[in-house]
Amino acid sequence: MKPRSTEEHKKVRREFRKNPTPAEEELWKHLRKKQLKGYKFRRQHPVKGKFILDFYCPIKKLAIGLDGPIHRFTKKEDKERQELIESIGIKVVRFKNRDVFDRVEWILEKIVNALEG
Repeated sequence: MKPRSTEEHKKVRREFRKNPTPAEEELWKHLRKKQLKGYKFRRQHPVKGKFILDFYCPIKKLAIGLDGPIHRFTKKEDKERQELIESIGIKVVRFKNRDVFDRVEWILEKIVNALEG
């Protein structure tokens, strides 16, 4: 992946925030405004000028990724990306988009476990 300029990266993040996927929008309803056990999360957080995390809790260095249908075809790239992010001390937990709608309480429980575990 070609590194983006800071301005270019900022525009991409802003666009992602303005046009979230339905799953991102739904999960954000539960994470925003410190609703989950008082933890602050950010949306579309940049990492090393290369990556954009769906959600990020800076105090716990926890990234949350949501995987839509495209991720069936990007498993190798996703694995490499996750390894790079984890190599700088950020823990990554991933969920499938459909789980946000089918099992949101389960997802929130898993996130709390990752934050406090």
